[in-house]
Amino acid sequence: MARAKDPAVRTQLIERAAQMLRTREPITLRSLVAGTGVSTMAVYTHFGSMDGLWKALRQEGFTRMAARFAQLRTSDDPVRDLTALIVAYLGNAMDHPDLYRVMFDATFELEDLKAADDTLEYLVQAADRGRHTGRFRADIVPLELATQSWVIGHGLVSLVEPGPLPRETLGHGILLLTALFTNAGDEPDRCRRSVEGAWRRYDRPGCKPPRRT
Repeated sequence: MARAKDPAVRTQLIERAAQMLRTREPITLRSLVAGTGVSTMAVYTHFGSMDGLWKALRQEGFTRMAARFAQLRTSDDPVRDLTALIVAYLGNAMDHPDLYRVMFDATFELEDLKAADDTLEYLVQAADRGRHTGRFRADIVPLELATQSWVIGHGLVSLVEPGPLPRETLGHGILLLTALFTNAGDEPDRCRRSVEGAWRRYDRPGCKPPRRT
């Protein structure tokens, strides 16, 4: 008789594996379940194998990011919305640093590649609305602008968690995104207001908008 799957156990094993990767602990079937209160059979019950665990581990990072993106409401300001997505991206990465690292490790396959790709689509849609509303130039390619925005977010996180730069570095995202969106055709002052407006949601210590000089 097949064992019933407990979502809480699945999540527990995923987070345990992510933490072990971060601390560079050797991961085996037994070391994974050590101290969790579940048996090695739980790995087979929820993932089928250790390979299945790695796929689920990487997928979980994109799943949580997509959930955070889905919580954002679309407004009449696409520049603010696109910035808000990058803010959510930073928040997800800082809240789940272990999973974040695994998300982009191509060593592990994904359970659902399309679901992971769909996270970028949130940014593409915001960029496309910016083009249609005249905030960005008509010749802007939404996918390219979305990718460039993602690169800024990814670069900042990679340098801060667990990189060499302090958390305050994340605040430079305001200047970087403002420069990117202005280059894409937005009016500088209006762009800055939109970017700063979205950035206020990211209220972690050291990540406030820098003062103007």
